[in-house]
Amino acid sequence: MASAVATGARTSGSFTTSRARRRYVVVLGILIAVSALFAFGLLAWDNPMPVGSAGFWRIAQHRATNVTVMVVVAIAQAIATVSFQTVTNNRIITPSIMGFESLYRVVQTTTVYLFGVAGLVAIQGVWQFGLQVVIMVALAMALYGWLLSGRYGNLHIMLLVGIIIGGGLGAISTFMQRLLTPSEFDVLAARLFGNVSNADASYLPLAIPLCLAASALLVMRSRRLNVMALGSDAARSLGLDHRREMYMVLFLVAVLMATSTALVGPMTFLGFLVATLAYQFADTHDHRLIFSVAVLTAFTILAGAYFVMKNVFYAQGMVSILIELVGGIVFLIVILRKGRL
Repeated sequence: MASAVATGARTSGSFTTSRARRRYVVVLGILIAVSALFAFGLLAWDNPMPVGSAGFWRIAQHRATNVTVMVVVAIAQAIATVSFQTVTNNRIITPSIMGFESLYRVVQTTTVYLFGVAGLVAIQGVWQFGLQVVIMVALAMALYGWLLSGRYGNLHIMLLVGIIIGGGLGAISTFMQRLLTPSEFDVLAARLFGNVSNADASYLPLAIPLCLAASALLVMRSRRLNVMALGSDAARSLGLDHRREMYMVLFLVAVLMATSTALVGPMTFLGFLVATLAYQFADTHDHRLIFSVAVLTAFTILAGAYFVMKNVFYAQGMVSILIELVGGIVFLIVILRKGRL
């Protein structure tokens, strides 16, 4: 009798029970409040001017650039990782783990190796940012399209090949770094860490439209992503062109990841950490709802890490150090518990 009542209480919507729906609303409200608190803290903490004064807002406006960068990175990393895991039907691999960011290291290292620090500074600009995004998107599409289609359409092969390619690019970068002078290596090393301070405000007029356009298109495809999460056979049986949809999603994911990486540098475990927590927090498989939780979770992690690194360790912007530590631990826990998740 009890099982019948419990069965009757279940629905076929985004949430299985009304309790799950209430839990989602509470979690979403908490994330919004914490995100707003961190955002205000980054603008107001250690601000010597009285809150609300003209001087306060001038200082806050200067700090708002970093907050805007974190918003862009949070949207890009969260939506890209959730979408990528859906089309690959795997909760472990991410665009970052697949060696995507190794390309960024090769580009930066090659620039310093060939042109020196002066050349690195000389070629900075919106055109260089746009060119780097285009190169990353092209190579990522070639890699993913090859590994996820035809006889190579195997997730294990995709993971192994991605790791090998990432390791090879890393070896090339390390070799060139050995040949740099100490001063050149110091400049390069600062750019190879995921650092909010790496972002140039002049990049935002290009980065923001790219991020918003790609994210909006993925959010609009939420229902199709829900179908793709069922697997290729189920998606085809429901009338969805799985191959075409896969390439479209991968292209948009590549745009988001390239924009985030070119803007602030590598953040290997941020996407994995955010996606893992988002699924736990949301307790639903509806992408329309997961995306919101994932973005808020990403911004909370970024803003919290930035606040701690800036005000506790006085390492302003070096958020990747804390994120990589926590994200790596979570990754190992998920790997060890994979059979039960």
